[in-house]
Amino acid sequence: MVELIGDERLDYLLAENLRIVQSPSVFAFSLDAVLLARFAYVPIQKGKIIDLCSGNGVVPLLLSGKTKATITGVEIQERLYHMAERSITYNRLEDRIHMIHGDLKDITQTLGHGKYDVVTCNPPYFTSAEPSIINENEYLAIARHEILCTLEDVIRTSSQLLRQGGKAAFVHRPERLMDILTIMRQYRLEPKRLRFVYPKAGKEANTILVEGIKNGNSGLKALPPLFVYDDENQYTPEVREILYGKEE
Repeated sequence: MVELIGDERLDYLLAENLRIVQSPSVFAFSLDAVLLARFAYVPIQKGKIIDLCSGNGVVPLLLSGKTKATITGVEIQERLYHMAERSITYNRLEDRIHMIHGDLKDITQTLGHGKYDVVTCNPPYFTSAEPSIINENEYLAIARHEILCTLEDVIRTSSQLLRQGGKAAFVHRPERLMDILTIMRQYRLEPKRLRFVYPKAGKEANTILVEGIKNGNSGLKALPPLFVYDDENQYTPEVREILYGKEE
């Protein structure tokens, strides 16, 4: 059993045989996190992975199905950190996933430089705006807006954590693409893979997935587009497989 607080619920992680603690008023994972976990390169057998801005631990939980490597999650909001901890315990993954309640801007002082093979992050997408624009719910505001960390904080820390040749994967919004690529190069994360995600054919992209290599050679590969919905507003076969697994 798992303790649930307030409006929390225990949801299935869709294609994975896992459960996760969620709350509509505090935090619930989105498709972006699932796409990031699928997109990110991870070593299959061993290595060290760290996920920044972990929220309720969805990306570490999803990655645990792809790798036997050790996974660390970093989350600054205490309530979300405890949600992640309870999900990890419920799924009996304490020996493989470790959560840290802390600020990613300072995390290299604790963990050291160049220790990780892979960094993943689903960061706040929106720059800090006028208070009237930011969500009144503090948990959601911090998760969505650059209140406690900026895009540069995320990329700088990712570079510091990665070993030479290590990989960083991010999910973000297309309107921030040039910022992302510029800052990645500034901190020696050479962009290598880029994928645009579209709500459906004929619509503008609303999500991007980007991967960089620490001190990698130049050469960016643009992957085929991913469409979420078909003309009947049903999930496309690729997204259905990502969410629910291969159909037998």
